[in-house]
Amino acid sequence: MKGMLYTFSAWFQLSEGSDTVSVIFKTNATELIRGGHAIAKHGCWTLLKGGIVANYSSRAEILFETKNSKVEIWADSVSLQPFTKEQWRSHQDESIERVRKSKVSFQITHTNETALEGARVSIKQNKCDFPFGCGMNFHILTSRKYQKWFASRFKFTTFTNAMKWYSTEEIQGQENYNIADAMMNFTKENGISVRGHNIFWDNEKMQPKWVKSLSPDELRQAAEKRINSVVSRYEGELIAWDVVNENLHFNFFEDNLGENTSAEYFSKTYQLDPKPLLFMNEYNTIEYSGDRAASPANYIAKMAQIRSFPGNEGISAAIGLQGHFTAGQPNLAYMRAALDAFGTTALPIWLTEVSVDSGPNQAEHLEEVLREGYSHPSVEGIIMFAGPAIAGFKDMALVDENFCNTPAGDVVDKLISEWQTEPQKAIADSTGIVHFSLHHGDYDVTVTHPLGHSSKTLNLSVRKDSTQQTIHVKMHS
Repeated sequence: MKGMLYTFSAWFQLSEGSDTVSVIFKTNATELIRGGHAIAKHGCWTLLKGGIVANYSSRAEILFETKNSKVEIWADSVSLQPFTKEQWRSHQDESIERVRKSKVSFQITHTNETALEGARVSIKQNKCDFPFGCGMNFHILTSRKYQKWFASRFKFTTFTNAMKWYSTEEIQGQENYNIADAMMNFTKENGISVRGHNIFWDNEKMQPKWVKSLSPDELRQAAEKRINSVVSRYEGELIAWDVVNENLHFNFFEDNLGENTSAEYFSKTYQLDPKPLLFMNEYNTIEYSGDRAASPANYIAKMAQIRSFPGNEGISAAIGLQGHFTAGQPNLAYMRAALDAFGTTALPIWLTEVSVDSGPNQAEHLEEVLREGYSHPSVEGIIMFAGPAIAGFKDMALVDENFCNTPAGDVVDKLISEWQTEPQKAIADSTGIVHFSLHHGDYDVTVTHPLGHSSKTLNLSVRKDSTQQTIHVKMHS
C-alpha cells in the first residue's frame, strides 16, 4: 500500500556451497526492487533482513535470487511486516528516549539527611555527547560568515577534500598541506573534532594523475610515503581516519599491490597513530538496497578479512557508511535492516557523508534519514556532507548565498535543538527528590535552598552507559 514501510526477514540456506541471496519485490508485473542481501551457505541457516517503502499501491510478489543457477534456495520463517509512517516515527522516538537519554534523580537533604522539600534544581547542558557534525571545505578559510555559521552549530567535521592525496601531492614529490593545516588551525581554535578523510581512495580515477602511470614497485613506494606523511603529520590530532575509501566498489591498490594491501594500510595507520578510529568508508551501504557489492554481508566480510590480518587483531576498526541518498523516498526499512546487520559486529558505526539530492521533498527526506540514524542504538556519530551554497554545496545547501537557512538548514537546526536538553528547573517534592530525563552530555547544575539561604553548583556527566543515576546533595540551612 502506498506510503507504507515493510520490513522483511527470512532464514536462508543453499543446497550446496555459498553465495549471495537477494530478496526481490516484483511489482506491476515488471518492476524488480531488491530489498536486501545475505551470504547463504550449505549446512547452516543465515538471516536476511531487508525492507521496502511502497511508493504506490500494487500487488507484489516476493522472489529470492542467487547468481548460481545450479543451487536450490531454502527459505524458512519468511516475514513481511507493514508499518505506517506514524508507527515508524513512534519507534524512532521511543528508541531515542531509550538510547540517547538517561534518567537522573537528585536527592536533596538537610545536613542531617532529612528531605529538603522545595529545593530548586536548575540544569543547563553545556556539551552534547553524540557527535553530529558537518563536512567543510577550503572556502571556510576566506569567509567569516562561513566560519561563524559553522562554529555556532557544529563540533565535529570532515574535510571534504583537503586531506586527500590528490590535494596534498598534486605533483609527485611536492607535498602541500597548507590548506589542510589552515583548516586544522580553525578547528582547534573553535574546539571542533576532525575525522581524517581519506588516506587512500580505491577508485583509479581519484588518484593524483601521476600515480596512474607508476609501476607496481613505484606505486608501493609512493603509497608508503603517502601514508607515513599524512598520518604522522596529524598524529594525535584526529578522532578518526578513513583508511580506505570505497574499497568494496574499487580495488586500485589491491589490484596493483596484492589482496592484503588494505589490511596492511590499516596496520600501518594503527602503528603510526593508535588513537583514531580506523574506518573503511563506503557508499550504497544503507542508501541503496540494489547494490549487492555494498551489502552489509559483503562489507562485514571485507572488514573481517582486514581485522584477521596478522597484527590487526587489536586495531580500533570502525564502520563508515556514507549515506548519499537520491531525491526519492528513502528506503528507511532497508536502512534500519542494514544498520541492524552492521550492529552485529559490535564495531563503532558512523554515518560519514550524509546527503540527500535536491528535490521538492529534500528537507523532509533529510529529516527522515537523520532521525533513522540518530535513533539506531549502533550509530555513534553522524557527519553530513553539506554546507553553505557559496562553498559549492549546491546539491544540499543548508544556507543560501546570504546565509539564510534553506528548508534543509531549518531541519538541521531543529534537530540540533531537539537532540539536546533545554535548560530546566524543578522543585524537590516532599521526599526531597527531583527527576530529569537528560540527553547524554555534560551539564551545569545549581541547587538552591528553598529559603534562598544557600546554593550549590556541580558538574554532571550523563553517558550512554549510565544506569539511572541518583545524585545526593546536602544543603546547609
